[in-house]
Order: sequence, then C-alpha cells, then structure tokens
Amino acid sequence: MLADPSVKYRPFPQVDLPDRQWPSRTITAPPRWLSTDLRDGNQALIDPMGEEKKTRFFDLLCKVGLKEIEVGFPSAGATEFDFISGLVRKGRVPDDVIIQVLTQSRRDLIEKSFESLEGASKAVVHLYNAVSPAWRRIVFGMSRDEIRDIAVTGAKILRDEAAKRPETDWHFEYSPETFSTAELDFSLEVCEAVMDVLRPTPDHPIIFNLPATVEAATPNIYADQIEWFGRNIRNRDSVVISLHPHNDRGTGVAAAELGLMAGADRVEGCLFGNGERTGNVDLVTLGLNLYTQGIDPKLDFSDIDEVINTVTYCNNLPVHPRHPYAGDLVFTAFSGSHQDAIKKGFTAQEQRNDQFWDVPYLPIDPKDLGRDYEAVIRVNSQSGKGGVAWVLEQDKGLKLPKRMQADFSRAVQALADETSRELNAADIWGRFQQHYKLEGVQKYELVDYSETHAGSDRIFTGRVRHDGVEKSVSGRGNGLLSSVLAALHDGFGLSLDIVDYSEHAIGQGGGVQAAAYVEAKTDDGRVVYGVGIDTDVATASVRALLGAANAL
Repeated sequence: MLADPSVKYRPFPQVDLPDRQWPSRTITAPPRWLSTDLRDGNQALIDPMGEEKKTRFFDLLCKVGLKEIEVGFPSAGATEFDFISGLVRKGRVPDDVIIQVLTQSRRDLIEKSFESLEGASKAVVHLYNAVSPAWRRIVFGMSRDEIRDIAVTGAKILRDEAAKRPETDWHFEYSPETFSTAELDFSLEVCEAVMDVLRPTPDHPIIFNLPATVEAATPNIYADQIEWFGRNIRNRDSVVISLHPHNDRGTGVAAAELGLMAGADRVEGCLFGNGERTGNVDLVTLGLNLYTQGIDPKLDFSDIDEVINTVTYCNNLPVHPRHPYAGDLVFTAFSGSHQDAIKKGFTAQEQRNDQFWDVPYLPIDPKDLGRDYEAVIRVNSQSGKGGVAWVLEQDKGLKLPKRMQADFSRAVQALADETSRELNAADIWGRFQQHYKLEGVQKYELVDYSETHAGSDRIFTGRVRHDGVEKSVSGRGNGLLSSVLAALHDGFGLSLDIVDYSEHAIGQGGGVQAAAYVEAKTDDGRVVYGVGIDTDVATASVRALLGAANAL
C-alpha cells in the first residue's frame, strides 16, 4: 500500500486563457433548458421506468415548462422505441415542445432512431461519440483520425436519413462525449468536421453539446473550456452551445452557472439531479437559483411538492431532506438564533409591505414554491424563544411578550429534553396550557364578576372559586387591573405588582377573541406570568391576573 495514496492522482491541467471574460459577466436571462430525465436519468435507475411512469414524467416536464425533452434511446429496446413512437403517434407532444432522441454513431442505431420519430412535426436527433485520450487509448484503441471519422460518418447518416423524411423539421445535436477530459483543439476539430457535413445556418443552427461527462476539475476550468470553444468555433452564429455537467465533484450546478457566464446557450440536466454516479446537473436548483436573482427561469416550480411526488414515484428515488429548495427541511429552522431572525424577518416583511423579499436565512419565499410558513420554524431541544413564539403565533394567533417568550421557551425545552424528539404544534400548545394554567382545575378560578365606578375609582366585585370553594371578593383601584389586585390581596392575602401588561385580538370578524398577558412580581421579587383568553378583553385581563396568581 502506498504511504500517500494521493500520489496516484494528477492535477487537472489549466486552460491557457489569460484574457478570459466570463468572471466579469453575470447571467441575465435563462438558458434553453433540456431535460434528460427520460433518457439519461432513466438509464441511471435500478429499475428503469416503464411506459406508464415515462408518460407521467413526460406530462410533468411539459407542465413545468420544459420545451426541449430528450425522451429516450430508441435503439436500446422495445420499451424505449414504443414509448417514443407512441408519443408521436398519439399526438401527445405539445406544439411548443420539441422531443429529442440519443444515438451512438452507428448506422443501425441511427436508422432506428429516425424510425421512432416517424411522423413527428419536429425533432432533434442527438449523435455522440467519445473523443478523450483515455477513451481513445483504453476503450477503443483508436487514433484521433479514426475517432473523428466515426463522428463524420454518423453525421452523414443523419443527413441522409433526414432527407428521406422531409415532412419533419429535423434538428441535429452532436456531443463530443468526454469533452471535459479531452483536448480542446481535438474537440473543436471533430465538431467542425461534423459542421462540414450538416452545414448549419443561423436560422437552423447545430447544437454542440459539451458534456462534463466526468467532472474532473473545478468549475472555473469547465467555464474556461466553454469560453475557449465559443471563441474558436467557426460560424458561431450557426452554433448552439449546450452544457451537460455531471456532479462527480459536487459542483455540477456551479459548473453550469459558470458555463453560462462563459457563453453557453443551453443546459441539459435532470430534475433534482438524477443520473449516473453522482448525477446530472440539477435543473430545479439551477432554475430557482435564477429565480432568487430576479430572473424568470421560464420553469414553473410553484407546486414543488407535486414535482417531488411525481419524480420520486417515477424514479423510486428519494429527494434528500436537505436538497436545495425542495427538501423537507430546507425551509425549517431548529436553531434558536435562526428562528429569532426568521421571526423578525417575517414581521419586518409585513410592516414594510413592498414587493421585495428580504427575510434572514430564507433566500426564497416558501410560498412561491407552494410551501407553508408553518413548516419554517420547528422546535426541538436546540430551539430558542423565537421559534416557540413563532409556532404559537402561527398556530394559535398568540403574540407573546418578549420576556414571556423566554419564560415559556424554558418549559418547552424541558419537554423536548424529556421526549428527546421534535415537538409539534400540539405538543407546544399542550405545554402552554399546562404551564399557564389554562386547563383543568386551578387554585383560583373566575366564576363571574362586575365592575362599577365610584368617582375616579373602579370597584371590582367578583366570585372566585378558591380550592373548589366559591368566595365573593371585592377591591378598589384606579382601574380594572388594580381593583382586581386589591381584591386578591383583601380576599386571599396575595400581594402582586404588575410589571408588564399587553393585549391583542386573535383573529378577525365576529368570532374574534382577546388575549391578555400579565407579568407580575411578588413582594419577595419572584416573577410570575399569566395568560387570559376570552371573547371580552376585560374578562381576558382578569383571567390573566388570576393566571399569575395560579403561577404562585
């Protein structure tokens, strides 16, 4: 065994492009998108999709807004061929969608591909062969000239087969497969040889797909390769440069974005990044990255859960809970400081009331993806007062004062430690009712009361059930709350001073309730809290004071 196994590997060579332009560019418009879910993504499945799943997936891609869809590898078998020909024969392809098929550069496979598209109004036939040194040396044992001849021969067959079917508007795509690890000058040579056969024009360009078949370098290297190719390919106005990044290094999305900055026109990939090995570039992430920069990606992910459900059903693969934008947990926060920042962000958003999204920790509005705000903040033992308060506000409409948030969060944290699990809204509400004595038999319970005026004073007269026994009490003060405090003192010997009081409405309309919150202090400095909820705000405040008494 080598003492240092890393010596087996060699750094990827840099591209000689000292005046590269892409680092100073920005993406200002979406690319042309092509989904390879039904071909590249399907080949990568343990159990490839059958017709029912492929049809359901195709309909989803059209609904999302994909206008170019690689529907399969028709020469791979009867299932693929029948599905593709069925799309055409049954008229399932929308007028604004163009379907594409892939073929190796062999006559029988190319002919089969054209047969599968018989009768289509328009279609793309995608030809490929590998060109890099490792494939030439190890896989094929061929020279550069022999590899170039494979591409040229295939292009001639494309041209001739298309000529036999003039009723279809044929488009051509060529991939120098393994472009990312090939010599740039040789990739260019092969592509221009294909151009010589197919003779593209600005009105009918050829698509040159430049795949990172294996992602072997940092994404800036891929961008250099794309910019170099775009600068050097002749008749650039007759060429569409397409990207097909894989994710072997985990930077497929970055490679695609930098490739677009480097001048590419089109991106091929899969929803959620399915594909061989670590997958293809993720079209959902790419599209929503653009969306967060104020660029309409021309892809509709406004019901992200429908997209997830369809893709996971068809591929039988999960979407990771931390997957960008789509995962179950990406719009949630467990950390107390994160929760507090998000809660304040939502409050500021409502107060600002403008069109711009600016909420800490949330680069995109969850509602734009059909997600609910209720899932944004979730509570476990790591959560803070802001998160707990947010859940209560969203679930019950209660807006706890700041110090009361801290008091209640300690009770919730104790529950989380006891249960060793995430707490849901029902758990939190149950602990709230228990902690602030809102349910069950309590030491002090209001039966009824009345309030009268005596000059500038207020007189509270009420009946309070104390340890199960009703007792009439009364008190005088300069307001309702002070008169209740006097009644508690005279009737039960309780001495409390109000430190803070607040109230607010819960809901709107005829069924609106009032919530009142009291922070009180005893003679020995102990702080207690009470909550009252009632359809009458005055009654809610009385119940809140009794709640503080019960906290003793």
